[in-house]
Amino acid sequence: MKFAYTLAPGRGETNLVLAALAERLGALGLRLCGTVQIDTERETQHRCDMDLKILPAGRIVRISQDLGPAATACRLDTDALECAVAATERALGAGADLLILNKFGKHEAEGRGFRETIATALSQDIPVLVGANKLNLAALQDFAGGEIEALPAELPRLVEWVMG
Repeated sequence: MKFAYTLAPGRGETNLVLAALAERLGALGLRLCGTVQIDTERETQHRCDMDLKILPAGRIVRISQDLGPAATACRLDTDALECAVAATERALGAGADLLILNKFGKHEAEGRGFRETIATALSQDIPVLVGANKLNLAALQDFAGGEIEALPAELPRLVEWVMG
């Protein structure tokens, strides 16, 4: 079982590293499935729009909701996230060399989201690389049962892990 996570220190940095990794691996001919997150800053608000690029086809799904500038509630559009999960599961069924996911987030920590997709990939001996955040890291480690590797958010090291 090849299962790893990466966690970059700055806001949005994990997303950038994973997107660059997907681009590099795709150029090398690997069959990828999963999601990378694209954040788009908004001039009028301090929060960005969050989109997922579904691999390998490149379809974009907006997973954030615009709740207004004063909103403090979670902006995740759970229906859109579940659409991304379904698209990823279809791609995984067609075969893949790697499942890459932008984040093991709150939904996954609660047993939803991409959790079953990760388990399916691992059961098929497909390597899995996920982005992590400090808030859900303990839940990710519990889910992995201690069988997960921490990788630095450095493109050369991530490529080495995938190709090794």
